[in-house]
Amino acid sequence: MKGRSRNRMFSDSGTLISFGTYGLKAQGPAWLTSNQLEACRRILIRYIRKTGKMWIRVFPDKSITRKGAEVPMGGGKGNVDHYVAVVKPGRILFELEGVPEIDAKEAFRKCGDKLPVKVKFVKKEIWKFKN
Repeated sequence: MKGRSRNRMFSDSGTLISFGTYGLKAQGPAWLTSNQLEACRRILIRYIRKTGKMWIRVFPDKSITRKGAEVPMGGGKGNVDHYVAVVKPGRILFELEGVPEIDAKEAFRKCGDKLPVKVKFVKKEIWKFKN
């Protein structure tokens, strides 16, 4: 089934910003390849320079197999071709801290262009209670 039936539900965990100040949230279900995550990492590293800090909240731990070209039917499962991270809607993908909001928005905008899923810029909500 390749995870199609359960992949449409909202994410159970990883929906709140835990480490940084700004985050990139997935709006739909997707499989993010390790190459796509690496492209985003390079963009974010360029923006944070030496002042900021970055967290990658997803990891490509699902192996995708593929059989070679012109292989007859049968013969078992193919070899591992690449790895993906299964992302459900509402999942935080990346977090940034120590950079201005304008730079974080621009970095996440460029990062979202590299991903096959619609994403949203989110800020950490700080609750202040009056005593």
